Amino acid sequence: MRLPTRFLPVLGTAAVAGAYIRWFRPWQLTWGATPEEVSRAMPGDELVPKPTFNATRAITIGAAPERIWPWLVQAGLGRGGWYSYDILDNLGRPSARRIIPELQDLTVGDIVPMSPDGKHGIPVQRMDPPLSMVWGTPGDNSWTWQLEPMSDGSTRLVSRIRARYRWFSPAILFSALVEFGDIWMMRKMLLNLRQRAEAASR
Repeated sequence: MRLPTRFLPVLGTAAVAGAYIRWFRPWQLTWGATPEEVSRAMPGDELVPKPTFNATRAITIGAAPERIWPWLVQAGLGRGGWYSYDILDNLGRPSARRIIPELQDLTVGDIVPMSPDGKHGIPVQRMDPPLSMVWGTPGDNSWTWQLEPMSDGSTRLVSRIRARYRWFSPAILFSALVEFGDIWMMRKMLLNLRQRAEAASR
């Protein structure tokens, strides 16, 4: 018995959604991270106790934490950039390729800018230099950076983003961008942070 052709788009959509949930979403939420890094608690988790989106990504960088920390501190639109796809997240301006001393005074309560005027972004909630930093808005989102020194002199840089989707709010459109696009931006950012930090250390 053949299904009516009007059901084919529905079946196709269901197949794509099933594949995304079964294979792609678990991969993109844990890119580069070990099972232990994914499962353990991190600073900032308490800001979003029951997240809809909970992504832990990580990379090993051949540099000490204090060599990586300044690159994170100066991140932001209109600052050092996001070290990702500059045409998309930095108004086309190249992200910094050097440490900028005048951008190293980030403190708790400051905003990591995500808008051209610098007024809108992510508040800094906690800083423990050069080992961890938490950005976020309680109940809405959190972004944690953890730098863990290794015995060989390298560092595990672990990033965790947690967010709660507002299903019936216009903000759900931004949440959709996070759900499907965040991995590509984060992956590029982590790889570029590694390249910059290792080059500077040499």
